[in-house]
Amino acid sequence: MAYDYEYLKKEVLALTAIDLNCYKQNQMKRRIDTLIAKNKIVGYDNYVQGLKNDSKLFDEFVNYITINVSEFYRNPEQWKLLDEQIFPELIKKFGKNLKIWSAACSTGDEPYSLVMALSKHLPLNNIKIYATDLDKQVIAKAKLGLYGEKSIAAVPAEFKSKYFTKVGPSYKIADEIKARVEFKEHNLLKDTYPTEYHLIVCRNVLIYFTEEAKEEVFRKYYKALAKGGVLFIGSTEQIITYKEIGYERKNSFFYQKP
Repeated sequence: MAYDYEYLKKEVLALTAIDLNCYKQNQMKRRIDTLIAKNKIVGYDNYVQGLKNDSKLFDEFVNYITINVSEFYRNPEQWKLLDEQIFPELIKKFGKNLKIWSAACSTGDEPYSLVMALSKHLPLNNIKIYATDLDKQVIAKAKLGLYGEKSIAAVPAEFKSKYFTKVGPSYKIADEIKARVEFKEHNLLKDTYPTEYHLIVCRNVLIYFTEEAKEEVFRKYYKALAKGGVLFIGSTEQIITYKEIGYERKNSFFYQKP
């Protein structure tokens, strides 16, 4: 018997602590069915057995469903606003040792972009970014710091020449940038959130979540921010209930805790 998708969700939660109920079902089920077919496995029961017994299959599954699409300086106009308005305001308010969390950081493009962007305002040794992701494989890639040409296309020329070295077809980010980021595994839907952050960046991740899960995460981010702290979200997202939660909207992608 192949069992059904409800069975798969229950088993995945037990195996990985990833709650598939928090993701849009049609979209996620389609992704998983594609992956199962690619591995030529018939039925969810056989696939679950494979996840339990084959570490390679398990790692592939986690990597696939956590949807890792990232690039440096994604949506450059938003980074311009961060550079010209948000960073100066935060430094004026909180000083030079800003607490910044890059949540669901994927392969490191975002936290490394934050270090470079902030380096225009502060010395590197004042910069520390806390970066988290659910997927240990992408954290490993982030720590390695090797990127394709497409990933770094939007990096400002001054930083591209200063902080990237060509290695074959790839580009390696400088150790001095890598040293400013601390990576850790973290499940947004399950784990405790850190607190008193001046800036939280979480972009183009929650679009895959249900409305209820999104609401829960935005409320947790609000609690995780210091008073006067800012949440920076993606261009595909919006916080419909931001007033109800307590945020003040600075513009489409930046929300402040008063």
